[in-house]
Amino acid sequence: MCAAVEQARWGVWDQRVALLPYSYTQAVARAGGIALILPPDPAVTTDPSQLLDRIDALLLAGGCDIDPSTYGGDPDGIAGGTTPERDRFEAALARAALERDMPVLGVCRGMQMLNVALGGGIEQHLPDRVGHEEHRHTPGVFADHSVRIEPGTLAERVVGRTNEGVKSHHHQGIDGLGDGLVATGWSEEDEEVIEAIEAPAHAFALGVLWHPEEDEASRVIGALVEQVR
Repeated sequence: MCAAVEQARWGVWDQRVALLPYSYTQAVARAGGIALILPPDPAVTTDPSQLLDRIDALLLAGGCDIDPSTYGGDPDGIAGGTTPERDRFEAALARAALERDMPVLGVCRGMQMLNVALGGGIEQHLPDRVGHEEHRHTPGVFADHSVRIEPGTLAERVVGRTNEGVKSHHHQGIDGLGDGLVATGWSEEDEEVIEAIEAPAHAFALGVLWHPEEDEASRVIGALVEQVR
C-alpha cells in the first residue's frame, strides 16, 4: 500500500512522515492479507521491480491531490498540497505492476493515479461542473452517496451488486480515460462523475473513487486480497 507523505505531529515531534490511515491495514488484515506500507523511494521509481518482486498486489491509497504537472493539467487550477515524488513513485509502480499483470486497486486518489499512469487526465475541481460539494461536503468527514455499477464487470463482481452506498471525500475526478481503461461505475446523484474504472485486458486492475476501507461491510479490498490467496 503506497503511503502519503505529510507533516505530522505526535508527542513532542513535528516531522514529515510517511503515513496511511489504519483503516487500510485493518481492511487487508480482515481479508487475511498482510499489509506493507510503501513510502516513495527514488530508487524504486527508477526500477520498480526491486519492490514488486517482494509483494503480491498493489494498493494505491487515497491522499492529497496529484500534481497537475504529472498529467499536463493547469498548474493554476484548484489543487491542494501535492507531493510530486509520491506521484512519480506511484505512477512507476502502477505501470510496472500492470505490465506483469499484478493485481492493482486504486482508492480515491489511487483511482485517479491509475488513470494518470496510463495517460489519462484529472478534472481538478468537480464542484465547478456539478454545482455542489456533496462529494466532500465537510473536510475531514466522509460523505455518503450511491454508485451505479455496470453489470458484468469486475467492479460488479468485486462490489457484489449494481448499486452501492459508498463513503466519499474528494473534489477531483476523471477527465479523459487512460489507455486500456473503461468506466464501470458512476455517481447516482451526478451521472457524469465516474466512480469506478477498470482495465479489462488485466485480471484485476480496478479503481474506485470512494473509500471502501471506511466500510467494514465492503468487499472491495477483500477482493484484492482474494486475488492472490
